[in-house]
Amino acid sequence: MNTIHLKQELIHRISIIEDIEFLNAIKTILDYKKKETFIELTADQEEELLFVSKEGKKGNVISQSEMDRKVEELLSVK
Repeated sequence: MNTIHLKQELIHRISIIEDIEFLNAIKTILDYKKKETFIELTADQEEELLFVSKEGKKGNVISQSEMDRKVEELLSVK
């Protein structure tokens, strides 16, 4: 399904909804999506993000559970 077809289908489906709460929920989702948040990064933060992005593309990654374990270890060191 291409973008145009999907938009047309969504418009049609939304147009027949009578439930105001459901329509408000859809509006909330659409409003959330249009609020783009920009975070200003320092040069060091940007450099670190670029580095980890490159490492991830190389496959140098660990699981979330392993990362959680490492964080717990670091936090437990006094």
